[in-house]
Amino acid sequence: MAKRLPSILPQLTLSESLETTQIYSVAGLLESGTSLIAHRPFRSPHHTISDVALIGGGSTFRPGEISLAHNGVLFLDELPEFSRTALETMRQPLEDRQISISRAKYNATLPCSFMLVASMNPCPCGYYGDPNHKCMCDPWQIQRYMNKISGPLLDRIDIQCEIAAIPFSELSKAAPGEPSAAIRERVVAARQIQAERFKDFKGIHCNAQMTEKMLQEFVAPDEESLRTLRDAMERFSLSARAYSRILKVARTIADLDASQQVKYPHVAEAVSYRNLDRGDWAERGI
Repeated sequence: MAKRLPSILPQLTLSESLETTQIYSVAGLLESGTSLIAHRPFRSPHHTISDVALIGGGSTFRPGEISLAHNGVLFLDELPEFSRTALETMRQPLEDRQISISRAKYNATLPCSFMLVASMNPCPCGYYGDPNHKCMCDPWQIQRYMNKISGPLLDRIDIQCEIAAIPFSELSKAAPGEPSAAIRERVVAARQIQAERFKDFKGIHCNAQMTEKMLQEFVAPDEESLRTLRDAMERFSLSARAYSRILKVARTIADLDASQQVKYPHVAEAVSYRNLDRGDWAERGI
């Protein structure tokens, strides 16, 4: 699923293609005979990657994976297995969409506007909450495993979905999925709506880049939506950052629905994507 994401995202614009090509050229990864990168990058580093290789830098400067994923997708499989320091260092780049590296020999600032996609098991053995397999982990093992991902980092992940195991009977009868080309058409249509919305704002191209002031201008949920959002904030003790990100996701869902106003179904769906913010997630079944 993660590998298919670039195929449903809009094609690189000329400016995005130039930026991406420059980064790969600096890293020495531009293939011979390639003058311009035309496809969105997909980077999937192993969880044993060093902090420097992920963030960038080193004795001889080299862009890290977060910069190599600029304008594309960065996929981190088995998220809790990555170095805690490396994950925490990603917090500010996720917010600012650029990384500044200062060393004795150089100072460098690189763009890193990427889509972060991560996956993880619910516990060390992988069977926590599985109705068909018994989890062999103790409660403290599960809690320690979950604690490897800090709250501030989770806050910066807009969509958090828990996926249950699929029985073989359903897998064997699965119908062919919708082609990427059809999904891309809807994504491109939504991006065009956003491009028109932000045409007067320099450097803002999509809903994820909206400031707090822009949220007030372009996201105006109705009374029912606000009541749902307030109940979720109070019940799950969500942060102010989570509040902003829920509104941004709701705005995107509304764009995909070709709706000018953010309505109750859009907000309710956005709230449902904050699975790991819920206080009972790590307590169910213990």
